[in-house]
Amino acid sequence: MTKIDATNARILRELQRDGRISNLDLADRVGLSPSACLRRVQELERSGVIRGYRAVLDLTQMGIGFVAYVTVGLNTHTKAAQEAFERAAALAPQVRECHNITGTVEYLLRVECTDLAAYKHWHTEVLGILPQVQSITTFVVMGSPKDDRA
Repeated sequence: MTKIDATNARILRELQRDGRISNLDLADRVGLSPSACLRRVQELERSGVIRGYRAVLDLTQMGIGFVAYVTVGLNTHTKAAQEAFERAAALAPQVRECHNITGTVEYLLRVECTDLAAYKHWHTEVLGILPQVQSITTFVVMGSPKDDRA
């Protein structure tokens, strides 16, 4: 396991802000030589601390006008029910995140659709017909003053 010392933490923060930063600029920002910085980044990648690089998208430019967090409760608490639900969530392009959580329900989803009508269709015709689903609660995102997801 790679040690996350203060320098590695600074490297990771900078890469989270800008995954396309040049090694020269990154080295300058974290106070390392370019070769030492590159070695650290490569070790963070090789060890799996850095799992990949992503583009941050403007959802409205992509036609996504509706975002919601959805909690889902299952009617049975078996491994088979969880696996079946997780397979269905993985196949739904509207589901951008699926988290197995603790509490009164089993899952928290981040769902992105073109509009309310598209969400209603997905909610009723896809999620609502899964045999293991017992409860669905939708929390519509009205704004995101902070969103550090990449």
